[in-house]
Amino acid sequence: MEQQDKQVVATTEAPGAIGPYSQAVRFGHLLFTSGQLGMDASGVFPATVEEQTKRSLLNVKAILEAAGYGMKDVVKTTVFLKDMNDFGAVNAVYAEFFDEPYPARSAVEVARLPKDGLVEIEVVAAKS
Repeated sequence: MEQQDKQVVATTEAPGAIGPYSQAVRFGHLLFTSGQLGMDASGVFPATVEEQTKRSLLNVKAILEAAGYGMKDVVKTTVFLKDMNDFGAVNAVYAEFFDEPYPARSAVEVARLPKDGLVEIEVVAAKS
């Protein structure tokens, strides 16, 4: 892979990277976002898993839009949950952001998320 094939995407409408990574990377027609915690651009977390899920997906949406993509272009998501018991609540909010045909998805419970978040979501989007 040549370096010029890879384009970094960044926006101030979502939290900046808290480590040595990019908010998203575009490679060809694919866009890969880093996991987005449920905090706003200033680093503040809402209290509930529903609010954090919404904020996480709003962050994803902002990054997609900065790259010229939309939620309809998402082909795969990965949802990381602090507690799998929150799956139903997360799913209800998630459903507000996607229409059929839905992207493929994985959802996993993890021992801990950065900054002790309750949910983190990453996506892969594609444009033809």
